[in-house]
Amino acid sequence: MSRLGPIRLEDMDDAQRAVFDGITGGPRSKGDPAEMLNEEGALRGPFNAMLRSPEIGDLVQQLGGRLRYHSEIPDDLRELAILVCGRRHRANFEWYAHAKIARKVGLPDAVINQIMDEVVPNEPKYATVYRFVFELQTSKRVDDALYQDTIALLGEKGVVELVMLAGYYATVSHILNAFEVGLPSGEPLPFPD
Repeated sequence: MSRLGPIRLEDMDDAQRAVFDGITGGPRSKGDPAEMLNEEGALRGPFNAMLRSPEIGDLVQQLGGRLRYHSEIPDDLRELAILVCGRRHRANFEWYAHAKIARKVGLPDAVINQIMDEVVPNEPKYATVYRFVFELQTSKRVDDALYQDTIALLGEKGVVELVMLAGYYATVSHILNAFEVGLPSGEPLPFPD
């Protein structure tokens, strides 16, 4: 159970409704806004919290939408980076949601399991992105050799987007953890306490 109660559609003010429409009207909902709602009728994941500060929440959700759906980073590498963030922060909902997405975009189960075990994947492109995001999340820096490897893989624009993606999903992890955003009923916690 989340620390924040649901804000149902009928209870939203105009600013909250605009954020809701921005979240549910885009590619996240895949044309079905109901897919974005939990059992209480609130937005799932970090989005219910974003409604509490609609002006900031809207900027945050727009950044996330841009990074997720309009990025230079290939889908499998993007999801790998998100999973590294979720694992580092032990963000249950982030892992729950993005492990499924990662599989859909072709990230192999073996790599997903390696991320869960905090093991560098074997394939070079996965190893590079894993090491970059892991190092950034743990030491808050990236060494020169790894930086150059990542530039060679993604290009300068891709690396800038990777840094922003890691920062965004660290923020999402903080939202999910601070407000104890739960999983749908019956789903096991990836990171039980």
